[in-house]
Amino acid sequence: MSAELLINVTPSESRVALIDNGILQEIHIERHTKLGLVGNIYRGKVSRVLPGMQAAFVDIGFDKAAFLHASDIVIHNEVVDDVNPNHIIKKDIRELVRDGQDIVVQVVKDPIGTKGARLTTDITIPSRYLVFMPSVTHVGVSQRIEDADERERLKDIVSQFCDENGGFILRTAAEGVNEQELAADAAFLKRLWDIIQTRMKTKTANVLFEDLPLARRVIRDFTGTDIEKIRIDSKLSFNELLEFTKEYVPELNDKLEYYKGERPIFDLYDVENEAQRALKRRVDLKSGGYLIIDQTEAMTTIDINTGAFVGHRNLEETIFNTNVEATQAIARQLRLRNLGGMILIDFIDMTEPDHQRRVLQSLTHACSFDRAKTNIHGFTALGLIEMTRKRTRESLEHTLCENCPVCEGRGSIKTIETICFEVMREIVRVNRAYDADKFVVYASPAVAEALMGEESAMLAEVELFVSKQINVQAEHLYNQDKFDVVMM
Repeated sequence: MSAELLINVTPSESRVALIDNGILQEIHIERHTKLGLVGNIYRGKVSRVLPGMQAAFVDIGFDKAAFLHASDIVIHNEVVDDVNPNHIIKKDIRELVRDGQDIVVQVVKDPIGTKGARLTTDITIPSRYLVFMPSVTHVGVSQRIEDADERERLKDIVSQFCDENGGFILRTAAEGVNEQELAADAAFLKRLWDIIQTRMKTKTANVLFEDLPLARRVIRDFTGTDIEKIRIDSKLSFNELLEFTKEYVPELNDKLEYYKGERPIFDLYDVENEAQRALKRRVDLKSGGYLIIDQTEAMTTIDINTGAFVGHRNLEETIFNTNVEATQAIARQLRLRNLGGMILIDFIDMTEPDHQRRVLQSLTHACSFDRAKTNIHGFTALGLIEMTRKRTRESLEHTLCENCPVCEGRGSIKTIETICFEVMREIVRVNRAYDADKFVVYASPAVAEALMGEESAMLAEVELFVSKQINVQAEHLYNQDKFDVVMM
C-alpha cells in the first residue's frame, strides 16, 4: 500500500483520513469530550452476575455498566498454534466472579448504541512491533508474515524476552526488524506493565492504562505500511507527533509534514464530501449500477442493482461485471463507514457457478487490504454472501448522526392520507368517549390543507356522523404525523 495520512486537529475534535491512490479509504474521528475506550485498562467492580447469560456487568466508572462474558475471563492458557492461544476457562460464570469483586479488565469494544463496553481479562498492550500479553509465556507471530524463515527468526529473537511475567505477539510491522529494535520494544512494554501493576496496588486508581490519542494511535498502528506522507494541520500537534515518532517510530520522522495551506486539509482529496456521501444509503458505481447499504442494530445489509448499466454482450455478463465492480466498492465502504458485525450481501443472481466463484474471490481479495479482521463465507442457497467484520468502535454513521426525531429512526413517515384517516378515527373515538360541543383539529400545514381540500368531503361525512362541528387549524411547529383533536 502506498498511502498518505491527513490529520485534522481542532480544540474539540481530531480526525484522520487514510488516502490511497488519491481515494479516501478510511476516516477516524475522536471527539475530545467522548474519547474511545478500546485498549484502556480499568480496575472495575462486578455489579451483577448473570448466570443465565454466563456474563457479568462490571462498573468501570461510566454511566453504562460494561459487559464481561465468561469466555473473556482467562484462567489458564494452552497454546494451540503460534498465533491463536486457546484460553481454557471454567464454564460457569458464578465460579469465575462474584458480586462486589474487584477485577482488572480491558475494553475490547466501545459502547455501541444502547450497549455498554465489552470487556476482557486477557490484557494486551501493543507497541510498534510487539503486543505484550501478561497472561501467556509464549511467542505468537502475525499470520500476515508469511515467510517461514522470517517467522522462525523473529520467534527465536523474541523468545528470549519471554518469562513468567508474560509473552509477546509479533505484529506485521516486525517483519525485517533487527534484534536491537525488538529488544527496545519489549523493554518498553515490560516497563509499562510494571507501571500498570503498581497502579493496581493503589486502591484509588480506577484507570490503570489509557491507550494513545487518535493521531498517535493511528501512526503506531500504521507502522510498517507504505505511508508516503503524514500531513498535520496543527503546529502544536505536529510538534507532539514529531517527539512521539522520534522516540517510538523514527522511520516516520521524515514523513511528517506540517500543513500550512490556505485550503482546509480535508479539501485536498475531497474528504469532506466523501464522508458526507458515506452517510447515504445509495452508493453509485461507475458502470451505472449502485449499492443500497442499510445498517441496523442486528446486521448490515448490502443490495446490488444494475441500475442504468445495460452492458455490451448479454444479461449474464452484465450481471457478472456489475457484481465484480460491486465487490471493490463494498470493501471500500466497509472500511470507510467502519461497518462491523454481521454483514449480508445480496449480489445480483448469477446462474453460472464460475461467476459466483470469481465474485467471491474478488470480494475476498478486496477485503484482504482491510486492517480489521473479516471472515467471508460462500454463497448460501438463496444466493447471498454472509460475512463478518470485527467491530471495536462505533460506525461512521453512529458517530456523526442520531435518530431522526420525526421518523424516530424508521427511515420513513406516514403519508398525509394516512394521517387524515387517523384524524377522522380519533374524532369518532373521542366523540363516543366524551361529551363535546365541537372539535378543533390541530395538524401540520400539509395535513390541514388536505383535510380542507381533497379530504374535505370525507371530513364533512364525519361531521354528519358525529353531529358536531369540526374546525381545522394549521400548526406550523407540528411534524407531518403529529396532530391533536381538542374538544370545545
